[in-house]
Amino acid sequence: MKAIWNNEVLANSGETIVVEGNHYFPSSSLNMQFFKKSDKTTVCPWKGTASYYDVEVSGKVNKDAAWFYSEPKSAAKNIAGYIAFWKGVDVRES
Repeated sequence: MKAIWNNEVLANSGETIVVEGNHYFPSSSLNMQFFKKSDKTTVCPWKGTASYYDVEVSGKVNKDAAWFYSEPKSAAKNIAGYIAFWKGVDVRES
């Protein structure tokens, strides 16, 4: 799977985990030059507290476009170290 925004590949992996229709990419598959830590957090009752990244490509910022659970609850331990995308990031097969 690939995650693409503004014509750049943000992540590329054959080992994503699908949860609630979202592909979670291993953090090792990210092109970190495009990611900047955001202050945003949200809480999911069964996954825990999500933290976010802003995605920046060619001077354009997609605020809070990627999220992850640094300490997921036990029901979501399988996505620890994985990142998912939304807000117009195109996630598709490679």
